[in-house]
Amino acid sequence: MLAWFQRTFTALESRSFRTLWFGSFFSMVAFFMSSAAQAIVAFDLTGNNASVGFVIFGQGFAQLFLAPFGGALADRLPKKPLIIFFQAIIMAVFTSIAILIWLDLIAIWHLVTASFITGMSFSFMGPARQAYVVDLVEEGRRGNAVALNQVALNASRVLGPAVAASLIAWEVSGGGGAYMTMAAFYFFTIIATFMLPPSHGGGTQRSVLGDIGGGFQYVAGHPRLRTLIPFFILLIMFGLPYVTIMPGFVKTDLGKGEAGIGLMLAAQAAGGLLASLAVAGLADSPSALKIYSGAGLLFGASLLATSASPNLLAALGAMFVAGIGSGAFQTLNSAVVIRESDPRFFGRVMSLTMTAFAGFALMGLPIGFLADAIGERATLACMGGAIIAVVIVFTLLLSRIPVTPPALPSAEAAG
Repeated sequence: MLAWFQRTFTALESRSFRTLWFGSFFSMVAFFMSSAAQAIVAFDLTGNNASVGFVIFGQGFAQLFLAPFGGALADRLPKKPLIIFFQAIIMAVFTSIAILIWLDLIAIWHLVTASFITGMSFSFMGPARQAYVVDLVEEGRRGNAVALNQVALNASRVLGPAVAASLIAWEVSGGGGAYMTMAAFYFFTIIATFMLPPSHGGGTQRSVLGDIGGGFQYVAGHPRLRTLIPFFILLIMFGLPYVTIMPGFVKTDLGKGEAGIGLMLAAQAAGGLLASLAVAGLADSPSALKIYSGAGLLFGASLLATSASPNLLAALGAMFVAGIGSGAFQTLNSAVVIRESDPRFFGRVMSLTMTAFAGFALMGLPIGFLADAIGERATLACMGGAIIAVVIVFTLLLSRIPVTPPALPSAEAAG
């Protein structure tokens, strides 16, 4: 047991990484609170899934176009002030939405605008925070550090939706209280980031567009990365948009309210937390890719089971297993991608993996329209089937790639 604990949490021996980790945890709790809160508020305002998808679409639209720029800046600029600046923007956005809700002035376009600004900020903050790990943790522990970041992400998935749904359901708080709590979490995150040691940029003299092109060139020339990254993007695009239709599924098909929505999202997150803890110590092991593919299959099969659930209890069980699959998959993906990448490209490579979440947000709109047309159950079944197909195809592709180190990138490509 002691050996497992030391192996799983080895990167937290670094004081600076502990500070970054706890700060990231607060920000991710707020992020997943916002995912649930904006979905519930949008659905309550309009009563349809398409409006929820439209709100989430704003975030994805921003991330799709800006994430590559965020990765390039993370590799060339000091990361600490970059992270603090965009954390402050997100805190201001959450505070503004809270005030609008309290004044009873909130409208869908406010939520869409907030979603867009949040997505824009994450496009720059996310790659910088991931690449900051390189400055704080030695090479042999980087895979574990990235896996522990995923543990924080999955732990926040347990707390975030449950806290948001509970605050919204509580008459004293409501949606305004939920958003102000999210702003407070970002305040704590900013304080933690100020405590970190300074980081340094890459000092490149190339243009930002040149750096972005160099990142794409590096990934295209790396056999495993050019397969792993599209694999991850497609699975996230087809899998995570379940949050778009969860309010409608719980209220329409299961006959439950906001508390039921929070329970469903928390069940999935609890499974993800357990899975990420279980596989964090395996992030740097040769078996990581096998577990990675198996977890993807489990995620798809669990969404199929959720679509067939006759009641809330059965749906909670299926979503818990879905969390195990998606949590293990995401944890190992981040760790394997970092392990395979050259440090000069960490920011740009991680920004490409973040486009998966842009794709997830963009898919929210068509998924919402599909659910309104054919129902939430049928939509969940389609998503589960699509995930299984993606996993089978890409697992076959990965099995044909020899485990050989790629050629070192040129200094010009690295910037």
